[in-house]
Formats: sequence, C-alpha cells, structure tokens
Amino acid sequence: MSERLADNIVEIIRSERLGHGDALASSRDLARRFGVTTPTVREALRRLEATGVVEFRHGSGTYVGPGIGRRLMANPHLPRSTRASVLELVEARLVLEPAVAAAAATVRMAEAVRELESAASNALHPPEESLRRAVHFHVALAAASGNTLLREAVEALLQVRAHDQVEIRHRYNDRARDHAEHLEILDAVRDGDAAAAERLTRTHLVAIREAVLAADFPAEEPENDGGDEDRDSPAAPITSATLQEGTQK
Repeated sequence: MSERLADNIVEIIRSERLGHGDALASSRDLARRFGVTTPTVREALRRLEATGVVEFRHGSGTYVGPGIGRRLMANPHLPRSTRASVLELVEARLVLEPAVAAAAATVRMAEAVRELESAASNALHPPEESLRRAVHFHVALAAASGNTLLREAVEALLQVRAHDQVEIRHRYNDRARDHAEHLEILDAVRDGDAAAAERLTRTHLVAIREAVLAADFPAEEPENDGGDEDRDSPAAPITSATLQEGTQK
C-alpha cells in the first residue's frame, strides 16, 4: 500500500509541476485525498525521503527534495571508500567533465550561469555540508551546457558515489585553492572561452587525482597478526566459497 501511495504522491508532484523546495500538502490532507490513514501517508513519505524525492523540515512540513528528477539512486550499503574506488570516480569525472565545461562555455545558459556563480562558494564549506547544499558546483557547470542529460550524468556520478566524493573533498582539502579553481572555471564559462574552461577543469581534476594518490587510506585488508605459527602454516585451499567471498570484498 505505501509503495503504491508513494507513486501517487510522485504523480501529484509531477502533475502540479512542483520543483525542489516546493511545499507538499500536509500528511492529513494527503490522507483525505487518497482515503487512507495518516500513518500510511507518513510511511509512504518516509520511502520517498530515503531517495531524496521529498525532505522533511522540522516544524515546517514536507517539501519536494532534490531527488525528484534523479534516475539513478545511491546504494546506502556500498562498502567503505578505498583509494581504488575514489580514483575510479576521479577518472570517470576526468572523462566527462572537461568536455562538459567546454559545452557550458559555448552555450552559457543565463540562469544556469547565475546558479554556477552561487555554487562556486561551495568549495569553502566542509565536505559533508557541501553535499547537502542545493546545487553542487560541477552539477551547475553541467547545467550551464543546456543539456539535461549531461547535468543528470554528472549529478548521478556525485550522488551514486557520494561517499567517494566526500573522500575526495577530505583529500583535496585546501578549501581556498579549490574555491579559486572553481572561480577560474566560472570566469572561463562567463567569457565564453570553451578551450580555457576545458583546460582548467581538466587541470583541477588532475590535481584532485594527484592528491588522492598521495593520500593515506585505511588498509583494505586486515594485517595478519597470527604470529610465526600462522606464517608457517600451509595456505588454505582455494574453493568456490573462497572465490565467492573474494568477489564480495
């Protein structure tokens, strides 16, 4: 019941053309509208909150969340970030974002450029806080290209791998430098200089990659502290169960 009701609430959001930050009807009003109990509506809203479709504001009500248009959702049960997983995200961004920056400088959607100016200061905020802000700088950069799919692709990378993105911010932790590089990219976009926007974005991401490579990460495998006896004992045979366990690490 709550799953179907959640779908119905999403349909209301879309049919009424509500966007991120717009208020929803109260749980009581939604319950009357659908002929269900208020607890059932709250359960459906909690489902939607988990995917970012709605957000609760204490003492204020329920609002449309940033995930309303998102097609890919983060898995909350992903293993912890490792150097390899963080580098994988950086490499993916290096393939995509320099070209996106060039497109943004070429098209320069006026409203999106204004949003990009506002988002440039996000680099000055702590890593976890920056992810909670309305628009990430690099998502705003993609939006300035005027291509919705590019914006969604960049946003999906940063949301699906949110833990890895936070690790990037921790490793690339010179907030003033990060902010200055964002401002340089912003200036290139405003000036319509596609080549500079592409080059600056690539340089920015390469610097992030170098910082990740130089950073310390927790050991992915626990140290063997079993002593000499363990080191001298024969290795355990490789079985199908061993292989299956290995693929899950």
